[in-house]
Amino acid sequence: MHPILLVSCAGLLAGAMNALAGGGTFVTLPALIAAGVPPVQANTSSTVALFPGGLASVWAYRDGLGPVGSASMRSLAIATLCGGFAGAILLLRTSSAAFPFVLPWLLLIATFALAFGRRLGEALRARWRIGRNAVLAIQFALGVYGGYFGGAVGIMMIAIWGLLDSRDLKSFNAPRTLLVSAANAVAVLTFIVAHAVRWPETLAMLVAAAIGGYGGARIGRRASPVIIRSGTLLATFCITLAFFVRAYAPTLLHH
Repeated sequence: MHPILLVSCAGLLAGAMNALAGGGTFVTLPALIAAGVPPVQANTSSTVALFPGGLASVWAYRDGLGPVGSASMRSLAIATLCGGFAGAILLLRTSSAAFPFVLPWLLLIATFALAFGRRLGEALRARWRIGRNAVLAIQFALGVYGGYFGGAVGIMMIAIWGLLDSRDLKSFNAPRTLLVSAANAVAVLTFIVAHAVRWPETLAMLVAAAIGGYGGARIGRRASPVIIRSGTLLATFCITLAFFVRAYAPTLLHH
């Protein structure tokens, strides 16, 4: 398959996945690598390609923005932006030789967050409450993760915010969408300034992801949430396993 066609198909699927249940990075990243983009540059290009879809979600949720417990949106945004910039710089300083060995573990973290994040957040919420400063410190760390990789970071944010604020978790969707986009925005700007984006593949994927996001939202109104979630988790598990095999199997076979 031609590389541009490959990344376009991946963008279409990823946009739909993000609109339905999340996990679009699990599709875009391996597709870019398969298209011949070096791993670190594939990660930066994937972030740029999926960014406009996140902005569209921010606009859709704009009426629900507000503070999270005692943490103002401004303080959370500053922590996220600083963390996102640190994460983007850290990614650019990661060598192309080292990143393939780091990537499977990042995918594994994201897979567990997709699978158990909401349930774990509810369990923690029933037992603990944490203060504003602790939330801001964790928010900075999540910003770093978001700028470096970002898979399922929104679910992680909701799990942590539930320890500070007792309101319905669905009400966190608006600030989650904004702050995930904030981490991505500063990362995108950093990657563009650093000339770390492969534009032909990125632009093709970006357009396809926008179309997929619209189509996914339409499908999501009719499809069973259980089927969508099960399909997403199966795909993320298989892709994570494939990256572990790719990174570590050659080393194990030599021993």
